[in-house]
Amino acid sequence: MIAWRYLRARRAEGGVSTMTWISLIGITLAVFALIATLAVRSGFRAEFVDTILGANAHVTIYNLGSVAENGRLDRTITDYDAAADALRAVPGVTRAAPLVRGQVMINLRDRNAGVEVYGMTAENLASLPRIADLATSLGDIARYGEGVAIGSGVARELGAQVGDRIKLISPNGVKTAFGTSPRINAYEVTYVFSAGRYDIDRTRVYMPLAEAQSFFNREGVVDEIEVMVEVPEEVDRYASALLQTAGDRAQIWTWRDASGGFLRALEVEDNVMFIILSILVLIAAMNIVSGLIMLVKNKGRDIGILRTMGLTEGSILRIFFICGAFTGIIGTAMGVVFGCLFAIYIDPLFSFVNYVMGGGVWDPSIRGIYALPAELHLDDVLSAVALSLGLSFVVTIFPARRAARMNPVEALRYE
Repeated sequence: MIAWRYLRARRAEGGVSTMTWISLIGITLAVFALIATLAVRSGFRAEFVDTILGANAHVTIYNLGSVAENGRLDRTITDYDAAADALRAVPGVTRAAPLVRGQVMINLRDRNAGVEVYGMTAENLASLPRIADLATSLGDIARYGEGVAIGSGVARELGAQVGDRIKLISPNGVKTAFGTSPRINAYEVTYVFSAGRYDIDRTRVYMPLAEAQSFFNREGVVDEIEVMVEVPEEVDRYASALLQTAGDRAQIWTWRDASGGFLRALEVEDNVMFIILSILVLIAAMNIVSGLIMLVKNKGRDIGILRTMGLTEGSILRIFFICGAFTGIIGTAMGVVFGCLFAIYIDPLFSFVNYVMGGGVWDPSIRGIYALPAELHLDDVLSAVALSLGLSFVVTIFPARRAARMNPVEALRYE
């Protein structure tokens, strides 16, 4: 009751109520910033992992290779259909697709771009997540065998649409008596996909496997076999079984090998951001100390009277602890509400910011993804709440103990 009366008092407290409001707003903004950052961090990681795992192989099977008659290292896989069938039989493997890869230049009218061609069968393309997503694609994937499938970024770069005929130019083309001349073939664009990741949409073209083998001089062989597993996060536990199945000359490359450095850097950045924002919460909590010290100083006469009436030191400590803790609890609750609302409605908020700034706030060529993602997790919210309340309660103890140890004789000497 006494703590509540002190919190409600205004005119008699001078600047105490103002300091209470400053502390409340500071805690609210700090918790809001912490939850919003944690939500965006979780969204970024989930989006990047999803796009990495969605359109890319979880495990890639290579051949160590052997020296061919012309002196070049031949790393192609010959009996690829049997190898793919054997890999599909491994427990936990959901997909195994033979693949031909090559880098070419793509041309449409007066526009050119460098792309990477992936040659695979229509059946394997139809089972590829994010690529065979009809909701985000254009054209008919059933006509893939009649032409090629290109990414939305490639289509945008060339100004290509479904039905256009594009040219693919490979420097390692037709072998003649005068050497190797570039191979130039024209293909109809039958399907335009959007994988949700800029670097994939901007550089990738899919071609039927038989046509890719002919185009890249890979008759009867493939470059690699891409494998997908049930639990991509635990890809390492599939490694030994895949190696044994693929044979002695096989070599594997997992998605963690390709993107592990990026994910580790993301985790380090996340930890650093959490520490920085924790310091921000601590600074906001220190405002509670300032307000309580002023309150204790202004209430010295009241403390003396309460002590002479028989109130114990513990009761005085609880009064001022409740004053500080109540500010921390209300500020934390408001920060949680605002932070959760930000994470839930991040798309319209970001659209508004983009509109106010005149567009171009988010560059997918730099970020790699097309929008600012956010995922609200209960453990992130609970960690923010625990940090804020913990700091608020700890810093409140010191001025509360000072009030409890105040000598009533000294407090009432000049009254």
